[in-house]
Amino acid sequence: MQVRRGVGRAVGRGFGAVGLSAAAVLAAGPAAAEGPRPRPVPEVDLAYHGQVAMSRGRVETRLIPQNHGPSSVADATLRLRWSAPVTAMRGLPPMCVRADTQTVLCRTGALPADGRGRRIRVSARLAGAPSEVTVRIDTMWSGGSADHNPQNNTHKVLALDTGDVYYF
Repeated sequence: MQVRRGVGRAVGRGFGAVGLSAAAVLAAGPAAAEGPRPRPVPEVDLAYHGQVAMSRGRVETRLIPQNHGPSSVADATLRLRWSAPVTAMRGLPPMCVRADTQTVLCRTGALPADGRGRRIRVSARLAGAPSEVTVRIDTMWSGGSADHNPQNNTHKVLALDTGDVYYF
């Protein structure tokens, strides 16, 4: 009898451990064997609306970042690029940094779904005396989110040195 109990316990314990392992694998399904599933990427719809004006070689760019959702984004990076080298920046906002002679990068800050960010204003003096400049505005980084509508966050604005305002 003692032998039976010992064998029964050993078999019972062994079966229980094997049974629990098998049940865990069956409950988890084939994905558990393949590894962890990737997390879904949040979707945002970043947009930039603003204006560009050029007068006597100085270009003023003002814009407001927006997120049309459906997810919020903790931060994003906006890129401003001029077709001519910039010689001086007046009052570069604290959330912006000069990347090279023609490019400035700016943080948008947190953008809630269906929300607007802080107004960004960048004033740049161009080298030489160009009669026009093209300003390119786009998203360099969207905080790890997917934006399937880049048309409203990618702009190319031609501004003539007349003082006229061009909207995007």
